[in-house]
Amino acid sequence: MPFREINSKVVEATVLPGQKLFSQRGAMLAYKGDVSFTPNIQGGQGGLASMIGRRVANEATPLMTVEGSGTVLFGHGGHHIQVIALSGDTLYVEADRLLAFDGTLQQGTMFMGSQGGVMGMVRGQVTGQGLFTTTLKGQGAVAVMAHGGVIEVPITPQRPVHVDPQAYVAHHGDVRNKLSTALGWRDMVGRGSGEAFQLELSGSGAVFVQASEEKL
Repeated sequence: MPFREINSKVVEATVLPGQKLFSQRGAMLAYKGDVSFTPNIQGGQGGLASMIGRRVANEATPLMTVEGSGTVLFGHGGHHIQVIALSGDTLYVEADRLLAFDGTLQQGTMFMGSQGGVMGMVRGQVTGQGLFTTTLKGQGAVAVMAHGGVIEVPITPQRPVHVDPQAYVAHHGDVRNKLSTALGWRDMVGRGSGEAFQLELSGSGAVFVQASEEKL
């Protein structure tokens, strides 16, 4: 894993010759060694077709390619940072939450309706996350940003996890997600608990939840 958490808001990446990683533009805080930072007009992996797909899906975020030999400190906006290690599985995360990720990971986009059906699409509208999300797959690590600290909540087949849509950061594993509602008459007359919508994640994997209901 090339990332090491220095504190809750700064992560150190080790850059090795012949390897590369991607980070949000402007996220470099300091570095040592012979390291270069190049704007990545394709917004990550996959070439021109993938770039067009990400832009159509509104999942394109300004990235730069980091190469060379040395170490780099990354941070952005004072946001908390969580490093997530992938062992061949897929991470589902909004593009604007990506701080940096291994260049070896396969990057793509996913239509929300394909994971959760109609309620998956509704979820995207309710949470303001749109109809698509970014996927990263393979062996490597990803540094994501969040408000407040982040905790990892396991998801098991016997015990689905319900998450406030605004507190959701990312998830991985063989997981299905859908929007569940608990609308009652109190919600209709403005006397509800404020928890009328939740994300229900079921299957096997884990969901990352931030300590805030504020979006980035």
